[in-house]
Amino acid sequence: MLSEQSVATVRATLPVVGGAIDEISERLYAGLFAARPELLRDLFNRGNQAAGTQRQALAGSIAAFATYLVDHPDDRPDAMLGRIAHKHASLGVTAEQYALVHEHLFAAIADVLGEAVTPAVAAAWDEVYWLMANALIAIEKRLYEERGGSAWREWEVVGRVEETADVATFRLRPADGRPAADFRAGQYVSVQVELPDGARQIRQYSLSAAPGSPLRQISVKRVRGGTAPDGEVSNHLHARVHVGDRLRVSSPYGDLVLAGNPAGNGTAAPLLLASAGIGVTPIVAMLGQLADTGHQGPVVVVHGDRSPAQHALRADHEAYAGKLPDASVHFWYEEGADHYESGADASYRAGRVDLTGIAVPKGTRAYLCGPLPFMRAVRAQLIGKGVAPADIHYEVFGPDLWLARES
Repeated sequence: MLSEQSVATVRATLPVVGGAIDEISERLYAGLFAARPELLRDLFNRGNQAAGTQRQALAGSIAAFATYLVDHPDDRPDAMLGRIAHKHASLGVTAEQYALVHEHLFAAIADVLGEAVTPAVAAAWDEVYWLMANALIAIEKRLYEERGGSAWREWEVVGRVEETADVATFRLRPADGRPAADFRAGQYVSVQVELPDGARQIRQYSLSAAPGSPLRQISVKRVRGGTAPDGEVSNHLHARVHVGDRLRVSSPYGDLVLAGNPAGNGTAAPLLLASAGIGVTPIVAMLGQLADTGHQGPVVVVHGDRSPAQHALRADHEAYAGKLPDASVHFWYEEGADHYESGADASYRAGRVDLTGIAVPKGTRAYLCGPLPFMRAVRAQLIGKGVAPADIHYEVFGPDLWLARES
């Protein structure tokens, strides 16, 4: 992995580079988009760029990777790399684009840090970059090979359901009539749409139904920006896409999938599936898969939302959990929980998710999806209940700011 000489140099310069990495990332993207404006138009999420979240995610991943190499010079953070690689592959990122990013990254480093970037410092950070880039290229190559390439396909909308005032489900089938490759519950697809200004923007959406059907299903929340611009793609889908229209959709990607054989036979590891808001989409697909495969092990189902009316896919959430022989269901609502009485199959509580009184079996594997503060809070509570950190898995919609805040 990282050479002994570079370990010493990176360790010595990490505070300086890490302290400036956000500014470095900002200048990287400015230079990259000035040279290649089509990348911002057709590949990068313009909303995330405007908000600065993509810059923060990149800065966090580089700093986290460098820190890991310094602390573990003979190892690499494969979980982090795998999550990034799945996102990249779903966008169709190519190996050649890493050289382009390298060019603008190191120009930005030299611009921000100036004379502090000696030849030795540049060489050490160059080694860090290419260790990360080449690992991602290799993982992405394998992902593309597993899916027969990075080709996109046209899918026809054959059903649309208004789940809530702001969430619509789109049911899709291949427009060419050829069968689609299977996927694993918890995975997502990229959807590319052409916007009025000609940009072809891409967003990822979890597949919100269990595998096994010839149809695919995505449930899209309309992003209302408030003080920021509204979500470009989500609002386009809500306003303009109906039955009979076509969407350009990628192969399925994502590593938030149930480990091992999800069916089990009573000896299966206990599971906890926790979601909040639109993070319910991959969790409902997992529950559907568990129900379809006859899962026998204990499952704790946790969800938080603003109100029952805003709880997308609530009927499926409850129905799939109800088919499991050893499931407990706990829903928290900030408003409207008093309209429901807790029963044998589910409990409804006021406020935000709090696992204090929830029994979590020993050996539980947990899967989380929702806003970052929610996942951080649930993860901390689970660790406090004895769940091993390695058994807590998560999915972040959009740039992964978990690393940015931990670096």
